[in-house]
Amino acid sequence: MTWKKVAAAILAGTMAFALAGCGSEQKTDKAANSGDKVHLTVFAAASMTETMTKIAEQYQKEHPNVEISFNFDSSGTLKKQIQNGADVDLFISAAQKQMNQLDAAKDGKDNPDKLDFVKSDSRVDLLENKVVLVTPEGNPKDIKNFNDLAAKLRDGSIRLVMGNSDVPVGQYTQRILKFYNLDEQAIAQAGHITYGSNVKEVTTQVSEGSADAGIIYATDAFSAKLKPVDEATKEMCGQVIYPAAVMKNSKHQQEAQDFLNYLKGEEAMKIFQSVGFSPVA
Repeated sequence: MTWKKVAAAILAGTMAFALAGCGSEQKTDKAANSGDKVHLTVFAAASMTETMTKIAEQYQKEHPNVEISFNFDSSGTLKKQIQNGADVDLFISAAQKQMNQLDAAKDGKDNPDKLDFVKSDSRVDLLENKVVLVTPEGNPKDIKNFNDLAAKLRDGSIRLVMGNSDVPVGQYTQRILKFYNLDEQAIAQAGHITYGSNVKEVTTQVSEGSADAGIIYATDAFSAKLKPVDEATKEMCGQVIYPAAVMKNSKHQQEAQDFLNYLKGEEAMKIFQSVGFSPVA
């Protein structure tokens, strides 16, 4: 065999080996890509922290290709983050107001800024909660119910902790104060109302005894082992509905919809109901 033939054979062998290596690498990359997890980011009201964490753990066991992370906070804060471009696939609010403000299907009254973040055909009323009156352990000021709370706020003998005005639980509380014709601003200036930036902060202040009473959700009372002394009626503050929707900017709309469908299902609903949530009637 001449030197030229030997060189050609070596070159051909080298190219074949290189091509084989490329083919193997391409197959490996493809296999790796097919095994990639879908990462879902869920923004949910702070009052859902325990239940959503538990449900997600179960869902990920059943769907090992999905990884879920949460951002729990007040619905008002979450709405602002979404509006400012936060990366989110699914949003669950503790009130219609914050979802409406992101939904282009709503009119100028509900969505004055004409924001368009909600995939409207995905939007559902997921859950109902209850607004309750709670006190520190032992109920030192012997607050019997909402009527008694109103009377004691009028005479300045107690301190109430409530959510800020941009927080759903605070907005429900404002309706209750209005129901009793109580002047929130005057009572707060007199030092008899303090505030929390979300329902967890309100709950903590009651648990620690830094306030004589607080108005929170039944689910948070359950989680904090606080026994409610009264439950607000629909006439006092309306229904506490939690809407949920896939976000238009989600890169994983189908997977987000699949998870939302799971949240509406029997398995997830059992977990929600175990802490005081209920399906929307």
